[in-house]
Amino acid sequence: MTDLGTLGGPNSSVSFPVKDNHGLVVGNAQIHKIDPLGEFWGSAYFCTAQNCRGFRNLMLGFSWQRGVMTALPTLGGNNGAATGANNRGQVVGLTETATHDSKCVPPQVLDFDAVIWGPKPSQIQTLPVISGDVAGAAVAINDRGQVVGASGACMVPNSFAFATHAVMWHRGRLTNLGGLGGAMNNIALAINNRGQIVGESDLPGDTATHAFLWQNGVMTDLGTLPGDAISAANDINNEGRVVGISCDASFNCRAFLWENGVMTDLNTLIPPNSPLYLTFGGGINNRGEIAGSAFDQTTGASPAFLAVPCKEGNVNPERFCETDAAINERPQVMLPENVRKQLQERLRSGLFGSSHNRP
Repeated sequence: MTDLGTLGGPNSSVSFPVKDNHGLVVGNAQIHKIDPLGEFWGSAYFCTAQNCRGFRNLMLGFSWQRGVMTALPTLGGNNGAATGANNRGQVVGLTETATHDSKCVPPQVLDFDAVIWGPKPSQIQTLPVISGDVAGAAVAINDRGQVVGASGACMVPNSFAFATHAVMWHRGRLTNLGGLGGAMNNIALAINNRGQIVGESDLPGDTATHAFLWQNGVMTDLGTLPGDAISAANDINNEGRVVGISCDASFNCRAFLWENGVMTDLNTLIPPNSPLYLTFGGGINNRGEIAGSAFDQTTGASPAFLAVPCKEGNVNPERFCETDAAINERPQVMLPENVRKQLQERLRSGLFGSSHNRP
Protein backbone atom coordinates (compact mmCIF):
# COMPACT_ATOMS: atom_id res chain seq x y z
CA MET A 1 0.00 0.00 0.00
CA THR A 2 1.40 3.39 -1.03
CA ASP A 3 0.62 6.62 0.81
CA LEU A 4 -0.22 9.16 -1.91
CA GLY A 5 0.24 12.08 0.47
CA THR A 6 -1.75 15.32 0.58
CA LEU A 7 -1.52 18.85 -0.77
CA GLY A 8 -0.26 20.21 2.55
CA GLY A 9 -3.27 19.51 4.74
CA PRO A 10 -3.91 16.54 7.02
CA ASN A 11 -6.13 14.34 4.81
CA SER A 12 -6.63 12.95 1.32
CA SER A 13 -9.01 10.46 -0.27
CA VAL A 14 -9.66 8.54 -3.46
CA SER A 15 -13.36 7.92 -3.88
CA PHE A 16 -15.09 6.40 -6.88
CA PRO A 17 -13.53 3.79 -9.17
CA VAL A 18 -11.01 5.51 -11.43
CA LYS A 19 -11.32 3.97 -14.89
CA ASP A 20 -7.77 4.56 -16.03
CA ASN A 21 -5.43 1.67 -16.86
CA HIS A 22 -2.26 3.78 -17.14
CA GLY A 23 -1.61 4.59 -13.50
CA LEU A 24 -3.57 7.86 -13.25
CA VAL A 25 -5.25 8.21 -9.84
CA VAL A 26 -7.56 11.10 -8.93
CA GLY A 27 -9.13 12.18 -5.67
CA ASN A 28 -9.35 14.93 -3.10
CA ALA A 29 -6.72 16.37 -0.78
CA GLN A 30 -6.60 19.15 1.75
CA ILE A 31 -4.25 22.12 1.65
CA HIS A 32 -2.89 23.85 4.76
CA LYS A 33 -5.25 26.87 4.50
CA ILE A 34 -8.44 27.16 6.53
CA ASP A 35 -11.68 27.79 4.63
CA PRO A 36 -12.27 31.57 4.98
CA LEU A 37 -16.01 31.18 4.31
CA GLY A 38 -16.58 28.37 6.79
CA GLU A 39 -17.97 25.94 4.21
CA PHE A 40 -15.77 23.13 5.52
CA TRP A 41 -15.88 20.67 2.60
CA GLY A 42 -13.40 18.59 4.57
CA SER A 43 -16.20 17.51 6.90
CA ALA A 44 -17.92 16.00 3.87
CA TYR A 45 -15.41 13.30 3.14
CA PHE A 46 -13.66 12.12 6.26
CA CYS A 47 -15.60 13.25 9.30
CA THR A 48 -18.32 11.35 11.10
CA ALA A 49 -18.63 14.03 13.76
CA GLN A 50 -18.15 17.77 13.99
CA ASN A 51 -14.77 19.18 14.97
CA CYS A 52 -12.76 16.22 13.68
CA ARG A 53 -9.16 16.72 12.67
CA GLY A 54 -8.79 18.92 9.59
CA PHE A 55 -12.46 19.55 8.88
CA ARG A 56 -11.84 23.30 8.47
CA ASN A 57 -9.13 22.93 5.79
CA LEU A 58 -9.75 23.77 2.16
CA MET A 59 -9.97 20.82 -0.23
CA LEU A 60 -8.91 20.49 -3.88
CA GLY A 61 -9.15 17.78 -6.49
CA PHE A 62 -5.87 16.17 -7.44
CA SER A 63 -4.34 13.94 -10.09
CA TRP A 64 -1.54 11.54 -9.09
CA GLN A 65 0.77 9.83 -11.53
CA ARG A 66 4.32 8.45 -11.32
CA GLY A 67 4.60 9.51 -7.69
CA VAL A 68 3.56 13.13 -8.20
CA MET A 69 0.35 14.68 -6.82
CA THR A 70 -0.88 17.73 -8.75
CA ALA A 71 -3.64 20.08 -7.59
CA LEU A 72 -6.43 20.63 -10.10
CA PRO A 73 -7.57 24.24 -10.65
CA THR A 74 -10.90 25.64 -9.50
CA LEU A 75 -13.17 28.06 -11.36
CA GLY A 76 -12.14 30.88 -9.04
CA GLY A 77 -13.57 29.43 -5.83
CA ASN A 78 -11.91 27.81 -2.85
CA ASN A 79 -12.80 24.10 -2.94
CA GLY A 80 -12.88 21.35 -5.51
CA ALA A 81 -13.05 17.57 -5.84
CA ALA A 82 -12.00 15.03 -8.48
CA THR A 83 -14.11 11.88 -8.69
CA GLY A 84 -13.34 9.99 -11.91
CA ALA A 85 -10.99 9.55 -14.86
CA ASN A 86 -10.82 7.65 -18.14
CA ASN A 87 -8.08 6.12 -20.30
CA ARG A 88 -7.76 9.34 -22.32
CA GLY A 89 -6.42 11.24 -19.30
CA GLN A 90 -9.62 13.21 -18.74
CA VAL A 91 -10.62 13.86 -15.13
CA VAL A 92 -14.08 14.86 -13.89
CA GLY A 93 -15.41 16.34 -10.69
CA LEU A 94 -16.75 19.59 -9.30
CA THR A 95 -15.26 22.90 -8.27
CA GLU A 96 -16.43 26.16 -6.80
CA THR A 97 -16.75 29.39 -8.75
CA ALA A 98 -16.14 32.87 -7.34
CA THR A 99 -19.89 33.62 -7.35
CA HIS A 100 -21.53 34.32 -3.99
CA ASP A 101 -25.08 33.04 -4.46
CA SER A 102 -27.92 33.93 -2.10
CA LYS A 103 -29.71 30.75 -3.27
CA CYS A 104 -27.04 28.56 -1.66
CA VAL A 105 -28.03 26.69 1.48
CA PRO A 106 -25.71 27.61 4.41
CA PRO A 107 -22.93 26.90 5.14
CA GLN A 108 -22.40 26.82 1.35
CA VAL A 109 -21.69 30.30 0.00
CA LEU A 110 -20.17 29.81 -3.46
CA ASP A 111 -21.71 28.17 -6.51
CA PHE A 112 -20.05 25.00 -7.79
CA ASP A 113 -20.07 23.44 -11.25
CA ALA A 114 -19.40 20.07 -12.81
CA VAL A 115 -16.13 20.12 -14.76
CA ILE A 116 -13.81 18.12 -16.99
CA TRP A 117 -10.07 18.63 -16.54
CA GLY A 118 -7.67 17.75 -19.34
CA PRO A 119 -6.43 15.84 -21.10
CA LYS A 120 -3.96 18.75 -21.40
CA PRO A 121 -2.73 20.22 -18.09
CA SER A 122 -4.28 23.64 -18.68
CA GLN A 123 -7.71 22.47 -19.83
CA ILE A 124 -10.86 22.87 -17.73
CA GLN A 125 -14.37 22.68 -19.16
CA THR A 126 -17.55 23.68 -17.32
CA LEU A 127 -20.62 21.49 -17.82
CA PRO A 128 -24.15 22.95 -17.84
CA VAL A 129 -26.94 22.15 -15.39
CA ILE A 130 -30.66 21.47 -15.80
CA SER A 131 -32.78 24.62 -16.20
CA GLY A 132 -33.76 25.83 -12.75
CA ASP A 133 -30.81 24.16 -11.02
CA VAL A 134 -27.79 26.14 -9.84
CA ALA A 135 -25.06 23.57 -9.17
CA GLY A 136 -23.60 20.45 -10.76
CA ALA A 137 -21.25 17.56 -9.99
CA ALA A 138 -19.58 15.24 -12.50
CA VAL A 139 -18.83 11.81 -11.04
CA ALA A 140 -17.61 9.45 -13.79
CA ILE A 141 -16.43 9.49 -17.41
CA ASN A 142 -15.99 6.68 -19.94
CA ASP A 143 -13.52 6.39 -22.80
CA ARG A 144 -16.06 7.90 -25.23
CA GLY A 145 -16.07 11.11 -23.22
CA GLN A 146 -19.57 10.56 -21.82
CA VAL A 147 -19.84 12.07 -18.34
CA VAL A 148 -22.44 11.32 -15.65
CA GLY A 149 -23.31 12.95 -12.37
CA ALA A 150 -25.96 15.26 -10.96
CA SER A 151 -27.54 18.68 -11.30
CA GLY A 152 -29.26 20.36 -8.38
CA ALA A 153 -29.15 22.75 -5.47
CA CYS A 154 -26.28 24.85 -4.15
CA MET A 155 -25.47 23.23 -0.82
CA VAL A 156 -22.33 21.67 0.65
CA PRO A 157 -22.07 18.39 -1.27
CA ASN A 158 -21.66 16.26 1.85
CA SER A 159 -24.79 14.36 0.93
CA PHE A 160 -26.62 13.49 -2.26
CA ALA A 161 -29.57 15.61 -1.09
CA PHE A 162 -28.28 18.37 -3.40
CA ALA A 163 -28.76 16.06 -6.40
CA THR A 164 -32.15 16.88 -7.89
CA HIS A 165 -31.48 15.32 -11.30
CA ALA A 166 -29.29 12.44 -12.46
CA VAL A 167 -27.69 13.57 -15.72
CA MET A 168 -25.34 12.68 -18.57
CA TRP A 169 -23.21 15.07 -20.61
CA HIS A 170 -21.90 14.18 -24.08
CA ARG A 171 -20.49 16.49 -26.75
CA GLY A 172 -22.15 19.54 -25.21
CA ARG A 173 -25.53 17.89 -24.83
CA LEU A 174 -27.12 17.52 -21.39
CA THR A 175 -29.51 14.60 -20.83
CA ASN A 176 -31.85 14.33 -17.85
CA LEU A 177 -31.84 10.62 -16.97
CA GLY A 178 -35.05 10.85 -14.94
CA GLY A 179 -35.58 9.23 -11.57
CA LEU A 180 -37.57 6.75 -9.51
CA GLY A 181 -40.04 9.34 -8.22
CA GLY A 182 -38.21 11.18 -5.45
CA ALA A 183 -37.06 14.79 -5.38
CA MET A 184 -33.57 14.24 -3.90
CA ASN A 185 -30.62 11.83 -4.04
CA ASN A 186 -30.88 11.40 -7.80
CA ILE A 187 -27.34 10.86 -9.06
CA ALA A 188 -25.52 8.80 -11.69
CA LEU A 189 -22.39 7.24 -10.22
CA ALA A 190 -20.80 5.21 -13.04
CA ILE A 191 -20.93 4.66 -16.80
CA ASN A 192 -19.32 1.93 -18.91
CA ASN A 193 -18.06 2.18 -22.48
CA ARG A 194 -21.41 0.85 -23.77
CA GLY A 195 -23.20 3.87 -22.30
CA GLN A 196 -24.92 1.92 -19.53
CA ILE A 197 -25.30 4.04 -16.39
CA VAL A 198 -25.87 3.15 -12.75
CA GLY A 199 -26.51 5.18 -9.63
CA GLU A 200 -29.12 5.84 -7.01
CA SER A 201 -32.48 7.60 -6.90
CA ASP A 202 -35.08 8.30 -4.23
CA LEU A 203 -38.48 6.64 -4.36
CA PRO A 204 -41.66 8.77 -4.11
CA GLY A 205 -41.76 10.58 -0.79
CA ASP A 206 -37.95 10.50 -0.43
CA THR A 207 -38.14 7.90 2.34
CA ALA A 208 -35.92 5.32 0.58
CA THR A 209 -33.22 5.24 -2.09
CA HIS A 210 -32.78 2.46 -4.67
CA ALA A 211 -30.06 1.49 -7.10
CA PHE A 212 -30.85 2.04 -10.77
CA LEU A 213 -29.62 0.99 -14.20
CA TRP A 214 -30.19 3.37 -17.12
CA GLN A 215 -29.83 2.19 -20.70
CA ASN A 216 -31.39 3.15 -24.04
CA GLY A 217 -33.35 5.96 -22.42
CA VAL A 218 -34.98 3.78 -19.75
CA MET A 219 -34.25 3.80 -16.00
CA THR A 220 -34.78 0.49 -14.19
CA ASP A 221 -35.14 0.13 -10.43
CA LEU A 222 -32.73 -2.64 -9.37
CA GLY A 223 -34.47 -3.01 -6.01
CA THR A 224 -32.73 -4.34 -2.89
CA LEU A 225 -31.67 -7.64 -1.43
CA PRO A 226 -34.48 -9.44 0.45
CA GLY A 227 -35.45 -7.69 3.67
CA ASP A 228 -33.57 -4.49 2.84
CA ALA A 229 -34.91 -0.98 2.28
CA ILE A 230 -32.06 1.00 0.71
CA SER A 231 -29.61 0.34 -2.10
CA ALA A 232 -27.11 2.10 -4.35
CA ALA A 233 -25.27 0.96 -7.49
CA ASN A 234 -21.66 2.15 -7.42
CA ASP A 235 -20.07 0.72 -10.56
CA ILE A 236 -20.73 -1.17 -13.79
CA ASN A 237 -18.25 -2.92 -16.08
CA ASN A 238 -18.38 -3.31 -19.84
CA GLU A 239 -20.13 -6.68 -19.44
CA GLY A 240 -23.06 -4.97 -17.71
CA ARG A 241 -22.29 -6.39 -14.26
CA VAL A 242 -23.17 -4.01 -11.43
CA VAL A 243 -21.86 -3.80 -7.87
CA GLY A 244 -23.22 -1.83 -4.98
CA ILE A 245 -24.64 -1.84 -1.48
CA SER A 246 -27.98 -2.93 -0.02
CA CYS A 247 -29.02 -2.09 3.57
CA ASP A 248 -31.89 -2.61 5.95
CA ALA A 249 -33.48 0.29 7.82
CA SER A 250 -30.79 0.09 10.53
CA PHE A 251 -27.92 0.19 7.97
CA ASN A 252 -26.92 -3.44 8.27
CA CYS A 253 -25.44 -3.42 4.78
CA ARG A 254 -24.29 -6.03 2.28
CA ALA A 255 -22.31 -5.81 -0.94
CA PHE A 256 -24.24 -7.00 -3.99
CA LEU A 257 -23.52 -8.17 -7.51
CA TRP A 258 -26.26 -7.63 -10.11
CA GLU A 259 -26.22 -9.37 -13.48
CA ASN A 260 -28.82 -10.60 -15.96
CA GLY A 261 -31.65 -9.13 -13.92
CA VAL A 262 -30.68 -10.80 -10.64
CA MET A 263 -29.24 -9.12 -7.53
CA THR A 264 -27.07 -11.47 -5.44
CA ASP A 265 -25.63 -10.98 -1.97
CA LEU A 266 -21.89 -11.09 -2.63
CA ASN A 267 -21.41 -12.90 0.68
CA THR A 268 -23.11 -15.98 -0.78
CA LEU A 269 -20.37 -16.25 -3.41
CA ILE A 270 -17.45 -16.49 -1.00
CA PRO A 271 -16.55 -19.50 1.21
CA PRO A 272 -18.87 -19.87 4.22
CA ASN A 273 -15.92 -20.10 6.62
CA SER A 274 -14.50 -16.69 5.64
CA PRO A 275 -14.32 -14.26 8.58
CA LEU A 276 -15.07 -11.40 6.19
CA TYR A 277 -18.58 -10.07 5.74
CA LEU A 278 -18.64 -7.93 2.59
CA THR A 279 -20.51 -4.70 3.32
CA PHE A 280 -19.78 -2.36 0.38
CA GLY A 281 -19.31 -3.15 -3.30
CA GLY A 282 -17.31 -0.25 -4.65
CA GLY A 283 -15.87 -1.15 -8.05
CA ILE A 284 -15.77 -3.87 -10.70
CA ASN A 285 -13.42 -4.22 -13.66
CA ASN A 286 -13.92 -6.01 -16.96
CA ARG A 287 -12.41 -9.22 -15.53
CA GLY A 288 -15.16 -9.27 -12.93
CA GLU A 289 -12.82 -8.48 -10.03
CA ILE A 290 -14.67 -6.58 -7.32
CA ALA A 291 -13.21 -4.15 -4.78
CA GLY A 292 -14.91 -2.82 -1.70
CA SER A 293 -14.94 -2.84 2.08
CA ALA A 294 -15.81 -5.55 4.59
CA PHE A 295 -16.36 -6.27 8.26
CA ASP A 296 -13.98 -8.76 9.85
CA GLN A 297 -16.10 -10.75 12.30
CA THR A 298 -12.97 -11.97 14.10
CA THR A 299 -11.21 -8.67 14.77
CA GLY A 300 -13.98 -6.08 14.35
CA ALA A 301 -11.91 -4.22 11.73
CA SER A 302 -13.24 -2.84 8.44
CA PRO A 303 -10.64 -3.83 5.81
CA ALA A 304 -10.72 -3.39 2.06
CA PHE A 305 -11.33 -6.54 0.01
CA LEU A 306 -10.63 -7.79 -3.51
CA ALA A 307 -12.93 -10.55 -4.77
CA VAL A 308 -11.51 -12.51 -7.71
CA PRO A 309 -13.91 -14.73 -9.71
CA CYS A 310 -13.24 -18.47 -9.53
CA LYS A 311 -12.96 -20.01 -12.99
CA GLU A 312 -13.98 -23.62 -13.55
CA GLY A 313 -10.91 -25.87 -13.49
CA ASN A 314 -8.74 -23.07 -12.13
CA VAL A 315 -9.30 -23.23 -8.39
CA ASN A 316 -6.77 -21.32 -6.33
CA PRO A 317 -6.98 -22.10 -2.58
CA GLU A 318 -4.91 -19.02 -1.75
CA ARG A 319 -7.78 -16.92 -3.08
CA PHE A 320 -10.34 -18.94 -1.11
CA CYS A 321 -11.93 -20.25 -4.32
CA GLU A 322 -14.25 -23.22 -4.22
CA THR A 323 -16.26 -23.95 -7.34
CA ASP A 324 -17.38 -21.69 -10.15
CA ALA A 325 -21.06 -22.10 -9.36
CA ALA A 326 -20.87 -22.23 -5.57
CA ILE A 327 -23.57 -20.25 -3.78
CA ASN A 328 -23.47 -20.50 0.00
CA GLU A 329 -26.29 -19.79 2.39
CA ARG A 330 -24.90 -17.14 4.73
CA PRO A 331 -27.19 -15.39 7.21
CA GLN A 332 -27.21 -11.62 7.25
CA VAL A 333 -24.90 -10.23 9.92
CA MET A 334 -26.12 -7.64 12.42
CA LEU A 335 -23.25 -5.15 12.32
CA PRO A 336 -21.90 -3.19 15.32
CA GLU A 337 -23.19 0.34 15.74
CA ASN A 338 -19.89 1.98 14.74
CA VAL A 339 -19.77 0.00 11.46
CA ARG A 340 -23.39 0.80 10.67
CA LYS A 341 -22.68 4.48 11.30
CA GLN A 342 -19.69 4.37 8.96
CA LEU A 343 -21.80 2.81 6.22
CA GLN A 344 -24.58 5.34 6.75
CA GLU A 345 -22.11 8.20 6.42
CA ARG A 346 -20.54 6.60 3.37
CA LEU A 347 -23.89 6.38 1.63
CA ARG A 348 -24.59 10.02 2.42
CA SER A 349 -21.17 11.33 1.40
CA GLY A 350 -20.31 9.09 -1.52
CA LEU A 351 -18.76 11.89 -3.58
CA PHE A 352 -15.81 11.92 -1.22
CA GLY A 353 -15.43 8.24 -0.47
CA SER A 354 -15.30 6.49 2.86
CA SER A 355 -15.78 8.41 6.07
CA HIS A 356 -13.32 8.17 8.93
CA ASN A 357 -13.72 9.38 12.49
CA ARG A 358 -10.59 11.22 13.58
CA PRO A 359 -10.79 12.91 16.99
